[in-house]
Amino acid sequence: MTISGVSGRTSYIGSGILDLRSQLDTLTQQLSSGKVSNTYAGEGSGRSLAIALRAQLSSFASYADTATNLNTRIGVANLSLQRLVTIGSEVKGAAVSAGSNFDNTGQTPGQKTASLDFFDSVDMLNAKSGDRYLFSGRATDTAPVAPADQIMNGNGAAIAGLKTVIAQRAQADLGTAGMGHILVSQPTATSIQIGEDFAADPTATPPVAATPFGMKITAVSTTSTTATVTQPTPTPAAATPPSPVAMSVELGATNPKEGDQFKFTLKMPDGTSEDIVLTASSATPLPANSFQIDQGQPTAVPPVAPSSSVTTASLNTALGTAVKALANGPMVAASAIQAGNDFFGQPPMRVAGAPSNTATSTALVAGTAADTVIWYNGEQNTAANGSARGSAVSQLDTSITVQYGARADEQALRSQLQTVAVFAAVSVDPAQLSNANYAQNANAQIAALNQRVAQNLATIPGTQTIQDIQADFAGAQSTIKSTTDRQTQTKAMTETMLDSIEGINNDEVATKILALQTALQASYQTTSKLYQMSLVKFL
Repeated sequence: MTISGVSGRTSYIGSGILDLRSQLDTLTQQLSSGKVSNTYAGEGSGRSLAIALRAQLSSFASYADTATNLNTRIGVANLSLQRLVTIGSEVKGAAVSAGSNFDNTGQTPGQKTASLDFFDSVDMLNAKSGDRYLFSGRATDTAPVAPADQIMNGNGAAIAGLKTVIAQRAQADLGTAGMGHILVSQPTATSIQIGEDFAADPTATPPVAATPFGMKITAVSTTSTTATVTQPTPTPAAATPPSPVAMSVELGATNPKEGDQFKFTLKMPDGTSEDIVLTASSATPLPANSFQIDQGQPTAVPPVAPSSSVTTASLNTALGTAVKALANGPMVAASAIQAGNDFFGQPPMRVAGAPSNTATSTALVAGTAADTVIWYNGEQNTAANGSARGSAVSQLDTSITVQYGARADEQALRSQLQTVAVFAAVSVDPAQLSNANYAQNANAQIAALNQRVAQNLATIPGTQTIQDIQADFAGAQSTIKSTTDRQTQTKAMTETMLDSIEGINNDEVATKILALQTALQASYQTTSKLYQMSLVKFL
């Protein structure tokens, strides 16, 4: 380091001092900021790499913000899904263990549990993270599920809810005779026939098709070696009773033996099957689910031989009674389950005609927002809209994206919601429970409903479950974590490389500052003496 002396007196000496002062200022600034320069121009040949590294660090910060938001959204969605899993277990347990102890509202304790859980389920599916609904697919600004009270009870008198749709479907399935659209008759002295009724005029050409409501016959069998059964077959319009499909039992001239059974299988509105099993008996009084074998009148004069026609009449009566009990018991539960399937469809389906005419309705029609509550208002879970998970996609890195979308109408979510809703919606008339026949039917209804609810909430291999959705979210979170960890490591290496270009060695800079301070002080002293020198002093 040189010390400026006198030469040119003002300009040279002054510029030298200013140069030293400028170097000292630069070094002081470096020491305080820890950077070589505050501008890229001062970084020399490494400036281009520094710009690229800073751009990379900026992208890491952006991806980190995205990862934080995603983890928050997925975390909230997972909390909702976990609560839904718990609800499914609670309601299933309530259905399995529930009895038929109806309270003053006509519901069992298990149904009360389902009612509370249904409202909770709607809240879970309407979960938000920030201003974003998590179960609406791409319609993130729309609450996916209608209010729970509206789903249950409708929105005013004009817009029907689930309870109304269930009640109308029950009327339609029972029919005007309360037999579930099943006809039982005795065409001949020794035969009975059970068939489906026509919806309208059977004499029309062609006959009007059978109603879509009520029960459908499936099969008939017997353990009797003397009776003959005929499986369901089409019957002519002129048949008595008029029926598009009927099956029959022919006892012939010989009575069945004690303990012989006749089984009639019928399909319920929800697609399940129920059996009516009637047993031949000569006991008095006649046991339940039995028909009387005629014993004749052996003490009469002359004695009267046992008659298969009398036995047939007893079988006909027992079958009619059993069909009516089945229609007013388990079929009502099956009707409610099917009404739930219809209501939670897209669009919702309901019985055609005004409520007062539902017992004779012949068709289902699509409900509209003007007459039926539309339970789901988010993006539809259809093939055209792609997968539910793909309805929300975020980029975590230049080549890594994560899918975390969800829709409340996905099969697993919709199925559980509608099952819980139906269980909570069905009720009996508590004022009529004192009637023994009504109470018997009510007990059969709730028993069948409990069974169906438990079955529908059970895991079925090959169908989506809520746990499957949770697994998808877990996979997304795993991707986020691994990507974030890798970016954290890359960020550390990038910062090290950037520091080697932009950073300084504090000890080296401090040493240079001390050297400059010494040189500057010497320059100031020498210059001061030179400025004071005159020709006299010089000589």
